[in-house]
Amino acid sequence: MTQHIGWASYTGDARIELALGLVAAAGAVVYAGTRLRHPVRAVRPRQGTVAVMFLAWAAAIVGLLAGASYYIQQYLRDNHLTALTKASDPITPVTFLAVVAIFIIILTRGGFRSRARLGSAVIGALAAPWIFEVPFDLIVVDRTASLQPDPALYRALFFVPLVLVGIITLALLILSPMVRLTRATFFAFALLLLVFAVWALDGFGYPSAAAPIALNMVSKVLAFATALTLFWPARLSQWRTGPQPGPGVLASPALETAVRS
Repeated sequence: MTQHIGWASYTGDARIELALGLVAAAGAVVYAGTRLRHPVRAVRPRQGTVAVMFLAWAAAIVGLLAGASYYIQQYLRDNHLTALTKASDPITPVTFLAVVAIFIIILTRGGFRSRARLGSAVIGALAAPWIFEVPFDLIVVDRTASLQPDPALYRALFFVPLVLVGIITLALLILSPMVRLTRATFFAFALLLLVFAVWALDGFGYPSAAAPIALNMVSKVLAFATALTLFWPARLSQWRTGPQPGPGVLASPALETAVRS
């Protein structure tokens, strides 16, 4: 026998409670956005802090690989399986295309050195999927398989390092001189949560039917749109539309100061 790992849908009152919670969260995010008077640029951390961030990131990835291995092995034992099937996955192509798109968009933005644009494009492409994944994981964690003898332990082995990888990857955004937190970021993320709320009313089920597939795709695209707002310039003219300044030349002294900082 073979089987793929998914999660159980929400049913009954749990669907309503989840949807209401997500709507409330979206409202809080919108309110926070309205309180933001001006775009906020993160202060770049010291080199020692950056080194700690990357070490923690690497440790979390190793922990995730180990935890996922233990989780899958126990899942196979509990269900008397020999292997997992590769389930139909219409979502991955959407994610891949979105990663490529945001990488290219950030890379082709003007006003910054090519090195800053390349680093920012890499960070943006890595972080964007986690804007979807972190809240998604928190929603489905309790709906995954109850592995014996300790369901909570096996869920923690997989989801704790998974969420840590996501949070640290998102934290890497502060390393980019191009990132600014704006109202658009809050509003785009709130819209993502509202799509999650609609998905919750449908049970927040595994994307094997038309509705959850469509809602998964839309929310994934909104996650990338949210990430893109962090790199959106104050003026659209800052996107490259023709020949750009040569290496080491920036659009303005203010931008050069921002890159150097």
